Amino acid sequence: MVQETFGILRELRAKGVSILMVEQNARSALEISDEGLVLELGRTRMQGPAAEILADPRIGQLFLGGTLSEVA
Repeated sequence: MVQETFGILRELRAKGVSILMVEQNARSALEISDEGLVLELGRTRMQGPAAEILADPRIGQLFLGGTLSEVA
C-alpha cells in the first residue's frame, strides 16, 4: 500500500501538482519532495530543500529515533 501511494504521489508531482504531505516515512517523503520541513516534538528543527535535508548528517540520527540535540 505504501509503495502504491508513493507511486501515485510521484505521478502527481510529474504533472506539476503541489502536495502537502505529513508522513512518518521521512526518507521516502523527502526523496520525492522539493522542499521539506522536519518536526521534532512539535517544533520545526530543519527546513529547506529536501535534498539538503536528506544530505544533512544529523538527519540519520532522527531516522533512528534520536534527537537533533544528541548529535554534535
